[in-house]
Amino acid sequence: MHDVYISGSGTFLPGKRVLFDDIPEYLGELTEASLKIQNWVRNMHPVMKEILDIDYLHYAFDPATGEYFEDNISMSVKAAKKALDSAGVPAGEIDLICYGSAHMDQMPTPSARIQEALGINFCEEYSIHANCTSAYKAFKIAFEMIKNGKNKNALVISSNIASSELRADYYNQKLLDKESLFLRWFLCDGAGALLLTSDRERSCGYRVHSAYTESLAGSKPSLMFNERPAYWMNPLKEYRLGLHHLKQKFRNALSTDIFQEPEGSVFIKGFKRMLKKEQIDPAGIKIFQINMPTRHIIDSIKEEAASLGIARDVFYTKLGELGYAGPPMALICLDSIIREETLPRGALVTSFVTEVSKFLQAGYTVEYCGR
Repeated sequence: MHDVYISGSGTFLPGKRVLFDDIPEYLGELTEASLKIQNWVRNMHPVMKEILDIDYLHYAFDPATGEYFEDNISMSVKAAKKALDSAGVPAGEIDLICYGSAHMDQMPTPSARIQEALGINFCEEYSIHANCTSAYKAFKIAFEMIKNGKNKNALVISSNIASSELRADYYNQKLLDKESLFLRWFLCDGAGALLLTSDRERSCGYRVHSAYTESLAGSKPSLMFNERPAYWMNPLKEYRLGLHHLKQKFRNALSTDIFQEPEGSVFIKGFKRMLKKEQIDPAGIKIFQINMPTRHIIDSIKEEAASLGIARDVFYTKLGELGYAGPPMALICLDSIIREETLPRGALVTSFVTEVSKFLQAGYTVEYCGR
């Protein structure tokens, strides 16, 4: 078994910072939706501003023309190049690419297209599409492959162009309901990357302690979904029926028995399983990054975590200034921690997420071991 280190990290956020109040202007007004829906959107905007811990967002398109100036591949490549530059490692030394994104319909697979764009002639590659756990799963695959001696230098990359499913011109507006619009207030675009290595000399000061995934899909309903069938269908029919709309159940917060169970929330129970399985001492956690954008959920989790001896002041978020790009936030926030935070040797940085499309959960823990 080999120790696994982080040797570089990078973030790419497209365009300028967009104020929360400018979301409707950027994504487009819903002028063809029912008056009931239009009024609901206007009334909900200040409510969502209060609920969400987001001040700014990033979008990869020009609101004047509607044209995209980035896509999932170009953003991934830019984040990856920043990680490579920070590590001082040429792209040709990468022998594994693990890419994670919410979902992807394009062919060929993104990991292979990223490989080509980086000029890597030969390597292993994996593309994982599992909503907000996808970045963690890409991280875990790279970690396990290096730990077991199969690979030496792995790029872990995640990107998301969430705006493409949230713009006014994407919808069949006559069919819009509240569930189709909830995500417009917090999802945006961005990419993050990490370079993992077995070479201690290339470490930026962090060793990977563990990576964890689990699924509750067999016993939980889907709260985030579209209604496309599991096969390709006529695009015009799909549009006319509104099957392409990305939906999230609006009232799926901790107040429901779907998320809050007798022994605690789904999140905290999953986090406790991770602590036990990976033998993580909660007392060593100095930074805890929760990959969720909703204030009241995070506040509730802080209260539950206190029973494990985790202080409120170790919780970390940069969502207010970075926006919430979904899966890439697991890597984007770690990049911020690596670049900006000062920690003592032995300090643990951990992250955990619950995604609600089918209640998949995942996390990672890294240890600061010094340069």
